[in-house]
Amino acid sequence: MPAPAGSRKQRPWLLYLLECKGNKLYAGISPDPAARFELHRTGRGAKFTRANPPLRILAAQTYPNHSAALIAERALKKLRRPGKLLWAQERRWPAVGPGAPLCDT
Repeated sequence: MPAPAGSRKQRPWLLYLLECKGNKLYAGISPDPAARFELHRTGRGAKFTRANPPLRILAAQTYPNHSAALIAERALKKLRRPGKLLWAQERRWPAVGPGAPLCDT
């Protein structure tokens, strides 16, 4: 049975950072980064990850909803590589998940 309208955006979402082939980084959001990683890995994710296959999830941060995760994703994508790596160092995967504290945004 499909989820009720609007519930997708009301559950916790995670901002994740992938290390990809060619020493590239990719940031995205998902309620389930492990499942999304598998989609990226098998070529069914973003166009970027089809051209630069992901090697691993570097980090993730839990947010209370889709909107908060989307705002954080935009901010992360504006950072240069050193800033993204610093962000990842403070949020190493898999130190998130059910029971992990939510971000204060």
